[in-house]
Amino acid sequence: MAQTQQPILSPHLPWKVRLLLSIHSFAVNNSLNSNGTVNRTFLNLFDLKSSPSKNPINGVKSFDITVDPSRELWFRLYTPATTTTTATSLPIIFYFHGGGFILMAANSKPFDKFCRRLAREIPSIIVSVNYRLAPEHKYPCQYEDGFDVLKFIDEENLEQFPQNANLKQCFLAGDSAGGNIAHHVALKASESKFLKLQVIGLIALQPFFGGEERTESENKLDRAPVIKVEHTDWFWKAFLPEGSNRDHATANVFGPNSVDISRVNFPATIVFVGGFDPLQDWQKKYYEGLHRAGKEAYLIEYENAIHSFYVFPDFPEHSLMIREVRDFMQKQSCK
Repeated sequence: MAQTQQPILSPHLPWKVRLLLSIHSFAVNNSLNSNGTVNRTFLNLFDLKSSPSKNPINGVKSFDITVDPSRELWFRLYTPATTTTTATSLPIIFYFHGGGFILMAANSKPFDKFCRRLAREIPSIIVSVNYRLAPEHKYPCQYEDGFDVLKFIDEENLEQFPQNANLKQCFLAGDSAGGNIAHHVALKASESKFLKLQVIGLIALQPFFGGEERTESENKLDRAPVIKVEHTDWFWKAFLPEGSNRDHATANVFGPNSVDISRVNFPATIVFVGGFDPLQDWQKKYYEGLHRAGKEAYLIEYENAIHSFYVFPDFPEHSLMIREVRDFMQKQSCK
Protein backbone atom coordinates (compact mmCIF):
# COMPACT_ATOMS: atom_id res chain seq x y z
CA MET A 1 0.00 0.00 0.00
CA ALA A 2 1.40 3.34 -1.00
CA GLN A 3 2.16 5.67 1.88
CA THR A 4 0.61 9.13 1.99
CA GLN A 5 3.30 11.77 1.47
CA GLN A 6 3.47 14.19 4.37
CA PRO A 7 3.43 17.89 3.46
CA ILE A 8 6.67 19.82 3.85
CA LEU A 9 6.09 22.37 6.63
CA SER A 10 9.39 24.23 6.43
CA PRO A 11 12.28 24.86 4.06
CA HIS A 12 15.77 23.92 5.14
CA LEU A 13 16.80 26.35 7.87
CA PRO A 14 20.32 27.06 9.19
CA TRP A 15 20.89 25.75 12.71
CA LYS A 16 21.20 29.27 14.14
CA VAL A 17 17.79 30.16 12.74
CA ARG A 18 16.26 26.95 14.10
CA LEU A 19 17.73 27.74 17.52
CA LEU A 20 16.36 31.29 17.53
CA LEU A 21 12.93 30.07 16.44
CA SER A 22 12.92 27.42 19.17
CA ILE A 23 13.70 30.06 21.79
CA HIS A 24 10.97 32.29 20.38
CA SER A 25 8.41 29.47 20.48
CA PHE A 26 9.38 28.57 24.04
CA ALA A 27 8.97 32.18 25.17
CA VAL A 28 5.59 32.64 23.46
CA ASN A 29 4.19 29.27 24.54
CA ASN A 30 4.98 30.03 28.16
CA SER A 31 3.83 33.67 28.15
CA LEU A 32 0.29 33.49 26.76
CA ASN A 33 -2.03 32.59 29.60
CA SER A 34 -5.37 30.81 29.16
CA ASN A 35 -7.16 33.69 30.95
CA GLY A 36 -6.15 36.12 28.18
CA THR A 37 -3.24 37.78 30.00
CA VAL A 38 0.45 37.88 29.12
CA ASN A 39 3.33 37.07 31.45
CA ARG A 40 5.34 40.16 30.47
CA THR A 41 8.06 39.59 33.07
CA PHE A 42 8.87 36.17 31.61
CA LEU A 43 8.48 37.32 28.00
CA ASN A 44 10.82 40.27 28.46
CA LEU A 45 13.63 37.91 29.47
CA PHE A 46 13.76 36.83 25.82
CA ASP A 47 13.03 40.18 24.18
CA LEU A 48 16.50 41.72 24.06
CA LYS A 49 16.57 45.46 23.38
CA SER A 50 18.95 47.78 21.53
CA SER A 51 19.77 51.31 22.66
CA PRO A 52 19.70 54.28 20.28
CA SER A 53 23.08 55.43 19.01
CA LYS A 54 24.05 58.96 17.99
CA ASN A 55 27.28 57.43 16.75
CA PRO A 56 26.67 55.56 13.49
CA ILE A 57 26.23 51.78 13.66
CA ASN A 58 26.67 50.23 10.21
CA GLY A 59 26.25 53.70 8.74
CA VAL A 60 23.05 54.64 10.56
CA LYS A 61 22.36 56.93 13.55
CA SER A 62 19.31 56.60 15.77
CA PHE A 63 17.43 58.68 18.33
CA ASP A 64 14.39 58.02 20.53
CA ILE A 65 11.75 60.74 20.49
CA THR A 66 8.78 60.89 22.87
CA VAL A 67 5.36 61.79 21.49
CA ASP A 68 3.13 61.31 24.54
CA PRO A 69 4.68 60.24 27.87
CA SER A 70 1.25 59.58 29.41
CA ARG A 71 0.83 56.52 27.19
CA GLU A 72 4.55 55.86 26.63
CA LEU A 73 4.21 56.63 22.94
CA TRP A 74 7.55 57.19 21.27
CA PHE A 75 9.42 56.35 18.10
CA ARG A 76 12.97 55.56 17.10
CA LEU A 77 14.32 57.73 14.31
CA TYR A 78 16.94 56.19 12.00
CA THR A 79 18.95 58.40 9.67
CA PRO A 80 21.77 57.38 7.30
CA ALA A 81 25.03 58.82 8.63
CA THR A 82 25.89 60.22 5.20
CA THR A 83 22.81 62.46 5.29
CA THR A 84 23.74 66.12 4.96
CA THR A 85 21.79 69.28 4.32
CA THR A 86 22.99 69.20 0.71
CA ALA A 87 22.25 65.52 0.07
CA THR A 88 19.45 64.34 -2.17
CA SER A 89 16.11 64.36 -0.38
CA LEU A 90 15.23 61.11 1.36
CA PRO A 91 11.82 59.44 1.65
CA ILE A 92 10.40 58.61 5.08
CA ILE A 93 9.18 55.18 6.16
CA PHE A 94 6.84 54.98 9.15
CA TYR A 95 7.47 51.46 10.40
CA PHE A 96 5.22 49.33 12.62
CA HIS A 97 6.80 46.22 14.13
CA GLY A 98 5.13 42.82 14.20
CA GLY A 99 4.29 40.55 17.11
CA GLY A 100 0.56 39.86 16.94
CA PHE A 101 -0.23 43.23 18.59
CA ILE A 102 1.06 41.53 21.76
CA LEU A 103 4.83 41.06 21.51
CA MET A 104 8.03 43.01 20.94
CA ALA A 105 8.79 46.74 20.68
CA ALA A 106 10.40 49.28 18.38
CA ASN A 107 13.72 48.76 20.19
CA SER A 108 13.65 44.95 20.10
CA LYS A 109 16.94 43.80 18.57
CA PRO A 110 15.55 42.13 15.42
CA PHE A 111 13.54 45.20 14.46
CA ASP A 112 16.33 47.62 15.35
CA LYS A 113 18.69 45.76 13.02
CA PHE A 114 16.07 45.54 10.29
CA CYS A 115 15.25 49.25 10.42
CA ARG A 116 18.94 50.12 10.29
CA ARG A 117 19.29 48.08 7.14
CA LEU A 118 16.26 49.73 5.56
CA ALA A 119 17.65 53.17 6.38
CA ARG A 120 21.03 52.31 4.91
CA GLU A 121 20.06 50.35 1.81
CA ILE A 122 16.93 52.09 0.51
CA PRO A 123 18.25 54.74 1.64
CA SER A 124 15.58 56.39 3.72
CA ILE A 125 14.66 57.91 7.05
CA ILE A 126 12.86 55.43 9.30
CA VAL A 127 10.33 56.33 11.99
CA SER A 128 9.83 53.11 13.98
CA VAL A 129 6.71 53.49 16.13
CA ASN A 130 6.54 52.03 19.62
CA TYR A 131 2.79 51.57 19.96
CA ARG A 132 0.88 50.22 22.96
CA LEU A 133 0.38 46.46 23.20
CA ALA A 134 -2.65 44.25 23.75
CA PRO A 135 -4.24 42.76 25.79
CA GLU A 136 -3.52 45.63 28.19
CA HIS A 137 -4.46 48.04 25.39
CA LYS A 138 -6.97 46.66 22.92
CA TYR A 139 -8.16 47.94 19.56
CA PRO A 140 -8.07 50.75 18.48
CA CYS A 141 -5.11 51.93 20.63
CA GLN A 142 -2.47 50.70 18.17
CA TYR A 143 -4.07 52.51 15.24
CA GLU A 144 -4.47 55.70 17.27
CA ASP A 145 -0.80 55.58 18.29
CA GLY A 146 0.34 55.10 14.71
CA PHE A 147 -1.76 57.95 13.36
CA ASP A 148 -0.76 60.27 16.20
CA VAL A 149 2.91 59.80 15.30
CA LEU A 150 2.11 60.92 11.75
CA LYS A 151 0.35 64.03 13.08
CA PHE A 152 3.21 64.72 15.51
CA ILE A 153 5.81 64.72 12.75
CA ASP A 154 3.54 66.73 10.46
CA GLU A 155 3.03 69.46 13.05
CA GLU A 156 6.34 69.58 14.96
CA ASN A 157 9.72 70.90 13.85
CA LEU A 158 12.10 68.27 15.18
CA GLU A 159 15.77 69.13 15.54
CA GLN A 160 16.76 65.49 14.99
CA PHE A 161 15.01 65.36 11.62
CA PRO A 162 17.49 65.94 8.79
CA GLN A 163 16.63 68.89 6.62
CA ASN A 164 16.50 66.71 3.51
CA ALA A 165 13.68 64.54 4.88
CA ASN A 166 11.02 64.60 2.19
CA LEU A 167 7.63 64.80 3.89
CA LYS A 168 5.94 64.57 0.49
CA GLN A 169 7.35 61.07 0.05
CA CYS A 170 6.09 59.18 3.11
CA PHE A 171 5.48 55.44 3.18
CA LEU A 172 3.74 53.33 5.79
CA ALA A 173 5.29 49.93 6.37
CA GLY A 174 4.88 47.05 8.75
CA ASP A 175 5.39 43.34 9.19
CA SER A 176 2.75 40.88 10.37
CA ALA A 177 0.54 42.77 12.88
CA GLY A 178 2.49 45.90 11.93
CA GLY A 179 1.28 45.42 8.36
CA ASN A 180 -2.27 45.37 9.67
CA ILE A 181 -1.61 48.58 11.60
CA ALA A 182 -0.08 50.21 8.52
CA HIS A 183 -3.23 49.43 6.52
CA HIS A 184 -5.59 50.96 9.09
CA VAL A 185 -3.37 53.99 9.67
CA ALA A 186 -3.31 54.49 5.90
CA LEU A 187 -7.12 54.45 5.86
CA LYS A 188 -7.29 57.08 8.59
CA ALA A 189 -4.57 59.17 6.92
CA SER A 190 -6.43 59.09 3.60
CA GLU A 191 -9.40 60.76 5.29
CA SER A 192 -7.30 63.39 7.07
CA LYS A 193 -5.59 66.63 6.13
CA PHE A 194 -1.92 67.19 6.88
CA LEU A 195 0.09 70.38 6.85
CA LYS A 196 3.21 68.99 5.17
CA LEU A 197 3.06 65.20 5.14
CA GLN A 198 1.85 63.06 2.24
CA VAL A 199 1.50 59.26 2.31
CA ILE A 200 2.21 57.83 -1.14
CA GLY A 201 2.76 54.13 -0.49
CA LEU A 202 2.19 51.16 1.81
CA ILE A 203 4.63 48.28 2.30
CA ALA A 204 2.95 45.20 3.82
CA LEU A 205 5.38 42.47 4.86
CA GLN A 206 3.33 39.32 5.44
CA PRO A 207 0.51 41.38 7.01
CA PHE A 208 -1.63 39.85 9.76
CA PHE A 209 -5.23 39.53 8.60
CA GLY A 210 -7.77 36.82 9.36
CA GLY A 211 -11.36 35.71 9.61
CA GLU A 212 -13.66 33.04 10.98
CA GLU A 213 -13.03 30.89 7.91
CA ARG A 214 -10.10 28.48 8.10
CA THR A 215 -8.04 28.85 4.94
CA GLU A 216 -6.13 26.11 3.16
CA SER A 217 -2.77 27.54 4.20
CA GLU A 218 -3.83 27.77 7.86
CA ASN A 219 -4.85 24.10 7.83
CA LYS A 220 -1.86 22.90 5.84
CA LEU A 221 0.86 24.93 7.58
CA ASP A 222 -0.44 24.98 11.15
CA ARG A 223 2.88 23.54 12.39
CA ALA A 224 5.13 25.69 10.24
CA PRO A 225 7.91 27.72 11.93
CA VAL A 226 7.25 30.94 13.90
CA ILE A 227 3.47 31.17 13.92
CA LYS A 228 0.65 28.73 14.65
CA VAL A 229 -3.12 29.05 14.30
CA GLU A 230 -3.66 28.58 18.04
CA HIS A 231 -1.44 31.63 18.59
CA THR A 232 -3.11 33.79 15.94
CA ASP A 233 -6.51 32.96 17.44
CA TRP A 234 -5.18 33.99 20.86
CA PHE A 235 -3.78 37.24 19.44
CA TRP A 236 -7.07 38.21 17.80
CA LYS A 237 -9.06 37.52 20.96
CA ALA A 238 -6.62 39.59 23.01
CA PHE A 239 -6.69 42.47 20.54
CA LEU A 240 -10.27 42.74 19.29
CA PRO A 241 -13.13 44.37 21.24
CA GLU A 242 -14.94 42.12 23.72
CA GLY A 243 -17.61 40.07 21.99
CA SER A 244 -16.06 40.39 18.53
CA ASN A 245 -14.96 37.54 16.33
CA ARG A 246 -12.33 37.34 13.62
CA ASP A 247 -14.72 38.70 10.98
CA HIS A 248 -14.42 42.11 12.65
CA ALA A 249 -13.47 44.66 9.98
CA THR A 250 -10.12 45.13 11.70
CA ALA A 251 -9.10 41.55 11.00
CA ASN A 252 -11.09 40.58 7.91
CA VAL A 253 -10.64 43.82 6.03
CA PHE A 254 -12.51 42.64 2.93
CA GLY A 255 -14.90 40.34 4.76
CA PRO A 256 -18.63 40.47 5.59
CA ASN A 257 -18.27 43.44 7.96
CA SER A 258 -15.70 45.39 5.97
CA VAL A 259 -15.84 49.01 4.92
CA ASP A 260 -15.96 49.89 1.22
CA ILE A 261 -12.72 51.65 0.31
CA SER A 262 -13.37 52.00 -3.42
CA ARG A 263 -13.78 55.77 -3.07
CA VAL A 264 -10.96 56.21 -0.58
CA ASN A 265 -7.71 57.75 -1.80
CA PHE A 266 -5.74 54.73 -0.60
CA PRO A 267 -1.99 54.64 -1.35
CA ALA A 268 -0.32 52.20 -3.72
CA THR A 269 0.48 48.98 -1.85
CA ILE A 270 3.04 46.21 -2.19
CA VAL A 271 2.27 42.94 -0.38
CA PHE A 272 4.92 40.32 0.44
CA VAL A 273 3.88 36.69 0.91
CA GLY A 274 5.84 33.60 1.99
CA GLY A 275 5.13 30.06 0.82
CA PHE A 276 5.64 28.65 4.33
CA ASP A 277 3.51 31.25 6.08
CA PRO A 278 0.13 29.98 7.39
CA LEU A 279 -1.25 33.51 6.89
CA GLN A 280 -0.48 33.63 3.16
CA ASP A 281 -4.06 33.00 1.97
CA TRP A 282 -5.32 35.98 4.00
CA GLN A 283 -2.52 38.11 2.59
CA LYS A 284 -3.49 37.13 -0.95
CA LYS A 285 -7.14 37.92 -0.16
CA TYR A 286 -5.94 41.35 0.98
CA TYR A 287 -4.12 41.95 -2.30
CA GLU A 288 -7.15 40.75 -4.28
CA GLY A 289 -9.46 42.98 -2.22
CA LEU A 290 -7.35 46.03 -3.00
CA HIS A 291 -7.54 45.20 -6.70
CA ARG A 292 -11.31 44.76 -6.58
CA ALA A 293 -11.55 48.17 -4.91
CA GLY A 294 -9.63 49.68 -7.81
CA LYS A 295 -6.40 50.32 -5.88
CA GLU A 296 -2.86 50.06 -7.18
CA ALA A 297 -1.43 46.89 -5.63
CA TYR A 298 1.48 44.53 -6.22
CA LEU A 299 1.98 40.99 -4.92
CA ILE A 300 5.46 39.56 -4.32
CA GLU A 301 5.64 35.84 -3.46
CA TYR A 302 8.66 33.95 -2.12
CA GLU A 303 7.78 30.27 -2.18
CA ASN A 304 10.45 29.22 0.33
CA ALA A 305 9.97 32.07 2.82
CA ILE A 306 8.77 31.48 6.38
CA HIS A 307 6.85 34.04 8.42
CA SER A 308 9.29 36.77 9.57
CA PHE A 309 11.91 35.93 6.94
CA TYR A 310 12.75 39.66 6.73
CA VAL A 311 14.56 39.68 10.11
CA PHE A 312 17.04 37.04 8.92
CA PRO A 313 19.59 38.73 6.61
CA ASP A 314 21.11 35.37 5.59
CA PHE A 315 17.93 34.34 3.80
CA PRO A 316 18.19 35.18 0.06
CA GLU A 317 14.62 36.52 0.18
CA HIS A 318 15.75 39.23 2.60
CA SER A 319 17.92 40.99 0.01
CA LEU A 320 15.34 40.39 -2.72
CA MET A 321 12.72 42.08 -0.55
CA ILE A 322 14.95 45.10 0.09
CA ARG A 323 15.41 45.50 -3.65
CA GLU A 324 11.66 45.22 -4.31
CA VAL A 325 10.90 47.81 -1.62
CA ARG A 326 13.49 50.19 -3.07
CA ASP A 327 12.09 49.83 -6.59
CA PHE A 328 8.51 50.29 -5.34
CA MET A 329 9.43 53.43 -3.42
CA GLN A 330 11.33 54.89 -6.34
CA LYS A 331 8.40 54.23 -8.67
CA GLN A 332 5.92 55.93 -6.34
CA SER A 333 8.25 58.85 -5.66
CA CYS A 334 8.66 59.59 -9.37
CA LYS A 335 4.95 60.00 -10.05
